[in-house]
Amino acid sequence: MSEKNENKMKNSRDQRAQKGMGFGPGHGMGGEKARDFKGTMKKLIGYLSVYKMSIFIVVFFAIMSASFMIVGPKILGNATTILFEGVMAKIGGTGSIDFQAIGRIMLTLIGLYLLSSLFGYIQGWIMSGVSMKVSYNLRRDISEKINRMPFRYFDNTNHGEILSRVTNDVDTLSQTLNQSLGQIITSVTTVIGVLIMMFTISWQMTLASLGTIPLSMILMLVIIKKSQKYFKQQQDYLGNMNGHVEEIYGAHLVVKAFNGEKKSTEKFDEINGNLYGAAWKSQFLTSIMMPLMNFVGNLGYVVISILGGYLAVKRTIEVGDIQAFIQYVRQFTQPVAQLANISNILQQTAASAERVFEFLEEEEETKETLKPVKPDNIQGQVEFNHVHFGYKADQTVINDFSVTIKPGQKVAIVGLTGAGKTTIVKLLMRFYDVNEGSIMIDGHDIRDFNRNDLRSLFGMVLQDTWLYNTSILENIRYGRLDATDEEVIAAAKAAYVDSFVHTLPDGYQMILNEEANNVSQGQKQLITIARAILADPKILILDEATSSVDTRTEIRIQKAMNNLMINRTSFIIAHRLSTIRDADLILVMDHGDIVEKGTHQELLNKGGFYSSLYSSQFEVLAAN
Repeated sequence: MSEKNENKMKNSRDQRAQKGMGFGPGHGMGGEKARDFKGTMKKLIGYLSVYKMSIFIVVFFAIMSASFMIVGPKILGNATTILFEGVMAKIGGTGSIDFQAIGRIMLTLIGLYLLSSLFGYIQGWIMSGVSMKVSYNLRRDISEKINRMPFRYFDNTNHGEILSRVTNDVDTLSQTLNQSLGQIITSVTTVIGVLIMMFTISWQMTLASLGTIPLSMILMLVIIKKSQKYFKQQQDYLGNMNGHVEEIYGAHLVVKAFNGEKKSTEKFDEINGNLYGAAWKSQFLTSIMMPLMNFVGNLGYVVISILGGYLAVKRTIEVGDIQAFIQYVRQFTQPVAQLANISNILQQTAASAERVFEFLEEEEETKETLKPVKPDNIQGQVEFNHVHFGYKADQTVINDFSVTIKPGQKVAIVGLTGAGKTTIVKLLMRFYDVNEGSIMIDGHDIRDFNRNDLRSLFGMVLQDTWLYNTSILENIRYGRLDATDEEVIAAAKAAYVDSFVHTLPDGYQMILNEEANNVSQGQKQLITIARAILADPKILILDEATSSVDTRTEIRIQKAMNNLMINRTSFIIAHRLSTIRDADLILVMDHGDIVEKGTHQELLNKGGFYSSLYSSQFEVLAAN
């Protein structure tokens, strides 16, 4: 595995570890906090303002649902009192149980609980719709933003970092909206409502029960504080494990070839051991929380039962009130714990929202011109006029580059690695804008075209073929989406795809797998050439298109490219100088400058940089 690829995968893995990517026990319990909590939440509320009516309805139904649940125990307590008094009257021979009154109360309770459930269902249904719409809109906005971002941004940003914002961060926001918003409203309503109901029954019992809450909260906060550290470690180790598995799976052949299985297994065992330790501690601390809460709660029930019995004997309260009060105590502790946990969830939500909004507010490509040049009747003349460019302000890559290419000319760009060959292509297609000078097509500055119109003039065949998971026919059709099957097949014949496609299972309808490794490298290259032929571009760019195939396949690809280059201005970037002998013009670059230009024979006769480069290649071939 190359050092570059190892570093790239290591960086990706490290970033996943830092962000806690992956899902597992404790997900959402730990993580980074937002730098500007208030500002981010204000932006999020502004983003949600379009759904204010739906959210208002959700708040209303959540309050109503909680209110009906709160009233229930008080009414049930009345039924208990009537039953108790009836039993006592029957024992004393002074009366009987009023089953009709109890029946009416039970019917009322059933109605209240049904309404509470119905309102809760409606609230959940509406909030689910809002959260999914927010997720949909955020992902759409991020996708559209990606297409407006300058290439410079992606040079300095890990792809996994952007993917994390589209997936993990948006999912966190969606889950918070779908679950926590309704939970916050219900919990606050329940705490306030239950506290009021408890005071209406007995202020003495209320104060006694509230005395156990500080003890519960202290225990809960201590456990959360200790477990938080282990949950964070768990997410970090989970990210490391995901990254290691992805790295080893992606480089499976290299691991096998260099007998790296033992080292890989040892590293996996180390990460897995760390994950086990952190996960065990976090889960253990979390698991003891409920037993401790139950223990404290049971102490409270003992105090309430004794005090309630004493007050009932004194006829200060009824027996049913004791039963109702115990129910209220149970209802009170749960939402208090939920509110304590939600504060942590909101911090993580703010952190996710902050990362999403940071990306959406990133600087975009320069605006399109208001009066763009139409790409009609373009002949393909290209001029570079004193072009200067650097990826960084203090590092110039292209120095005073000037050349004029006539329509239909075949131009080869050669030079050592890092000479600036591929940079010229990126400037030509306006992936980057020049720092100084200008690039003209048929006398028009490329900045006077819309980017889409400009790029429609070009066809590209690159060293790294890009094919996607569909049929060979549809992969070729990607060059021009409205092309008929007959036009696609005609392009395939011109690129010599038709000569091998009938030997494949299902022919043109064969589905290429995810890595497109069910066809050879040469066949993949021919498919991309067919795609370029179908696109019928005015200007063609060939970047190392034959560098990774055998000699026989190279000859076939060369023939296909010759068909493609007929009557088109063509730029050929090549390391194999033998493939560009018939170029109309060869530009020799070194450290961003054109040091020589001319035909193959003219440059050989000069005996300069090109000649020494050409000779060195044949010396290597002869030595091999």
